[in-house]
Amino acid sequence: MNSSLRDTLEQSIRAIPDYPSKGIIFRDITTMLGDPRAFRRSVDELVHPYSGSQVKKVAGIEARGFILGGAMAHQLSCGFVPIRKKGKLPHKTVSIAYSLEYGVDEMEMHEDAIEPGDKVLLVDDLIATGGTACAAVELLQRLKADVVAACFVIDLPELGGRKKIEALGVPVRTLIEFEGH
Repeated sequence: MNSSLRDTLEQSIRAIPDYPSKGIIFRDITTMLGDPRAFRRSVDELVHPYSGSQVKKVAGIEARGFILGGAMAHQLSCGFVPIRKKGKLPHKTVSIAYSLEYGVDEMEMHEDAIEPGDKVLLVDDLIATGGTACAAVELLQRLKADVVAACFVIDLPELGGRKKIEALGVPVRTLIEFEGH
């Protein structure tokens, strides 16, 4: 990554110590989203490798993935698919359960949101342990999507999420890495 992009992201992503619990540094992208230059650069950098690749859909994980994914879909002239927490979508859905640090959750998407063989980009703001993103990849693959890549603004490499996604056969694109949790 070029230094100006790194500088832009470091200056626009707020670090909140001891949130949501002691010892965690929460990386808040809402400040990046509010900075027109940083937001635009982030979206441009996330979509650049996929311009002209005939991506049919961008799938965004609730909630920050919706913001990034909508902007990415616009730039790629393709559709957007929301992946939501269970019970939030109004039509027939397909769902998957996944493990959280303290329990299990479920996410779902409309069963008709993806056609078999559609090239899909998955997006969220941050990759940490990879549990949510891996579940989203599996959900998309269950509908026979060709998951071209999983894209994130931030990677926390010490937590190993990237490796888990890559083990599913999906390349990972991130814009910046931060140490710690």
